Parts: sequence; structure tokens; C-alpha cells
Amino acid sequence: MGVSTSSPEKGISVVTVDFPPVNALPVDGWYALADAVRTAGRDPEVRCVVLAAEGRGFNAGVDIKEIQAGGRAALIGANRGCSAAFSAVYECEVPVVAAVRGHCLGGGVGLVGNADAIVASEDAVFGLPELDRGALGAATHLSRLVPQHLMRVLYFTSRTVGAGELRAHGSVWDVVPGAEVRAAALGLAREMAAKDGDLLRLAKAAINGIDPVDVRRSYRFEQGFTYEASVSGVADRVRDTFGGSRAGGAGGGR
Repeated sequence: MGVSTSSPEKGISVVTVDFPPVNALPVDGWYALADAVRTAGRDPEVRCVVLAAEGRGFNAGVDIKEIQAGGRAALIGANRGCSAAFSAVYECEVPVVAAVRGHCLGGGVGLVGNADAIVASEDAVFGLPELDRGALGAATHLSRLVPQHLMRVLYFTSRTVGAGELRAHGSVWDVVPGAEVRAAALGLAREMAAKDGDLLRLAKAAINGIDPVDVRRSYRFEQGFTYEASVSGVADRVRDTFGGSRAGGAGGGR
């Protein structure tokens, strides 16, 4: 259990998340993921990073039970941990390919929204259940996956969207059977890793440099409202009404 790194073939590093039962990450898990991605990206032998997960789904966001037990300190930790992990993916010195199976919710959207490419299973679903969990955040990243008005509807309703629809919007590269997701992601990573390593790193920096949205500043702005919802009591009221404890500890993208 935790975050592990492997090198299945030359030039490719696979960072795998495993936090049973649904990959709702604790604070330490977000920081471990950030460290693993940054370390892989700094390795001069690595030309592409694949972000994958074990278990029932790709990511279910933060561990709400940890926040409920830890209060404001845990909330601040989750805020900072998510920000660190999302930034690590976006700022990774080489391309990051997300291999998504099953649910990709809350913080999962934050991760894949900052990745360079997404390969998903046929049953993969993406969404932000934040308003049902007494939270806010990651609209920054969802808006990188779907058009603006669809993002708003998904955000305000807590609905999910399937991998097939995201492929139609151009944000998912390929949709394959669940058993083939990792192989398909490795295939795409292999194609990227075949490029000159130095030029690939320059290309990643150049593309980030022309991004129309400063994703770090935009997400930190959202997090301010998450904190306000918490200290005002709104977050607890919503969680109590919704019964967040029944969701298996899964939370949103803080």
C-alpha cells in the first residue's frame, strides 16, 4: 500500500498509487505522490512518466475521514498535499500519461487534468462530487477536460462523465478495455520516450509556458473557498446531510 515507482522499460517510469479500498489518499499519500513524480521527472534517463493505480479505481480524492478526525490541521494538510501533487504532475520535466481505470473523482480529476495525456478504460468515469462532500476545488482541472458550460453543469450537479465522452472532447487519447489500460498507456509513453530526451524536456517547458491558464494560481484561488466553507461550518453541515461517511472515505479534490 502507498506510492511505488517502477521502470518497466528504458526511458519510462511508472508511478503507481495503491490506497485501498478506493484510492482516497491521506495527506501523506498526496505528498508521497508528488515526491515520486518529481523524482521520476528529474531522472535524466526518464523521458516519460506513467501515472497509474491499483485497486478498484484510479482515484477517489482526499480521505474525508482523516479530515473529519483531524479538523483544520488535516484540512490544511489536504489542501497543501493536493496542491503539491497536482503541481508535480503539471511541472514534471517530461510528459505524464495518466492510465485511468474505474472512478476518477475529485483529486483524481486534479491529477489527470494536469497530465499531458490520458488513456482510460471503457468503464472510467470522471467527476467532481465536491458539492456533495462539503468541499470545493479542481474546477480548474475539470475545465481542461471539458468545455466551459459542461464543466459548470458537472460541477453544480456532481454528475460524472464517461471516458468515451471525454475522448469526443479530445481530452482522452484512447479508450480501451480495463485490462488493457496500462499496456495502452505504456504504448503511448513508449512513443513519446522515443524522442530526444533533451528536446522533449524543452518541449514540455515550452508548452507549459504558453498555457492560457496559470493552473497553480487558479487552483489555490479555489482552495480559499474550500477553507471558507470549512471554517464557516457549511462543509460539516453538507457532509452531515449527505452522509459523507457512507462514501467509503472518498472525498473531493482539495
